[in-house]
Parts: sequence; structure tokens; C-alpha cells
Amino acid sequence: MSNLRSTQIDWSPLNEELRHWTRDNRHLPLWWRDDDAVEHTAAFDHLSALAEDVNMPVHLAIIPARVSPIFAANLPEHCIPVVHGWGHHSYAQAAEKKSEFPQSRPLMDRKGDATTALTKLTALLGPRLVPIFVPPWNRIAADLVPQLASIGYRGLSTFKPRTLPMPAPGLVQVNTHIDPINWRGDRSLVSPTALIADLVDTLRQRRTGDTDATEPLGLLTHHLVHDPAIWAFTEGVIKRLLDGPATAHTPLAHQTGPIETNNKEPKQT
Repeated sequence: MSNLRSTQIDWSPLNEELRHWTRDNRHLPLWWRDDDAVEHTAAFDHLSALAEDVNMPVHLAIIPARVSPIFAANLPEHCIPVVHGWGHHSYAQAAEKKSEFPQSRPLMDRKGDATTALTKLTALLGPRLVPIFVPPWNRIAADLVPQLASIGYRGLSTFKPRTLPMPAPGLVQVNTHIDPINWRGDRSLVSPTALIADLVDTLRQRRTGDTDATEPLGLLTHHLVHDPAIWAFTEGVIKRLLDGPATAHTPLAHQTGPIETNNKEPKQT
């Protein structure tokens, strides 16, 4: 699906780590989140075709204030909608990193936007919407997190390994861990060698108990800015993980009652 052949990437370090997982009979739940969906584009067609090709659902983080109702009404079955903030607008002050929900913004305003976002997407998507809140730029001030469950959210998703399975009562955290885009550079693919080394390190820490091994491993993509190199890596890493110990996972798919967890923190080293 790309003019960059995945054979140009040295997958051997990942293959070796996955052999450890298979040898130990370990299970790796894998989920896929793609951010900034608002309308039907050629890039979205590519994303949808890839999801079908690898037989894995993709969780679309949809921007509620900007989404096309026609796009929302015609999502393919393998695209699972979640909530991506409200308008993807940064309210950060000069000393803060980009965030739509920073500490410096009044809590009432932040809670109001999170509420309006869920209300709008629920009206457009009904039961198809999975109530996971994905803050733009993966940043959210800590004081809003306990408010999310009362609004109606069941999940929160940012980036990097979670600290606790439930950051607040009634709210499960399911993060992403692999981002192939070089955001601070040319916005093409991060060095594949570095990407694979980071992924191997993430998997090794789970295998050795240094981080939460029960959290689904999350792939984060942004279809609107992908180039052929990013598409090729995305396809390659999904296929290799699924050929190994990983199985496609849908967060909250089977949650019909209160979410339970022991909130046990990962081992510290």
C-alpha cells in the first residue's frame, strides 16, 4: 500500500523481542488510535483500506466542533469513533505547551467543552460512539480528570505508559505508546531504527514487570499528515505485532457495568 517497501526497515530487534513473548506464552492486546478525523478525504480512504487489510479496527479520535455530519453518519464498521477534545484549539499560556484543557484555563470552561463534545458526538453517532476522551496534544490538566466520569466518559487516552489503570473512579485509562511521526523535525517518519528500539524497550519493560503489562499497547497515527514512509511503517508494525503475540483490542467494548481494577502501580526500579 506504499511505495516504500517495508523490507527497507530492519525489523529483527522487534522480531527477537516478540519471540520472547511467544516463548513465554504472553498475550499482547493491541489497539489503534488515529487522531484529528473530521471529514472524508483520500487520506481517510487510505486509513480505512489499511484497517481492512490488516483486519484491525481503528479508533477515530473525532474533533466534535469540526466534524462533518455526513462523514460521521457513514463511518465504516471497522472505524470506532471516540471524542477528540472539542475544537482542537490551544488555550495554553506562553509558558505552557499546547493544550485545549490546560490548568490555566477555568475548570468550568474545560468541563463545559468536554460535556458539549460528548453530547454532540452522541447525537451524531448514537451507540457507535465509544466514550473515551482524547485530549488534543495528549495533554489534560489533572483537575479535569475526576470530572470526566460524571460527564459520561468511561475512558481517557493520552500518550506514554499509564500510571494507574483508573486515574479516577469510573474512568479507565488506555494510552498510546507508538507514534511514528517526527513532529519536531521534517514531519515524516521518525528513524525506523529509533522507533523499533523504543518499541522493543516498551515491550521488554512490560515483559519484565517494570511497567503495566495489562495496559493494551497503543499505536497512534494521524492519517491527514501521513506520507508513504509513515504508511509503510504503520502497516509493517501492525502486521508484525499481529503475526506475533498481539491480538486486536477494542477498549471498553465489553464494559457494561462498573469498571473494576486494583489500581496496582507498576514495579519501580
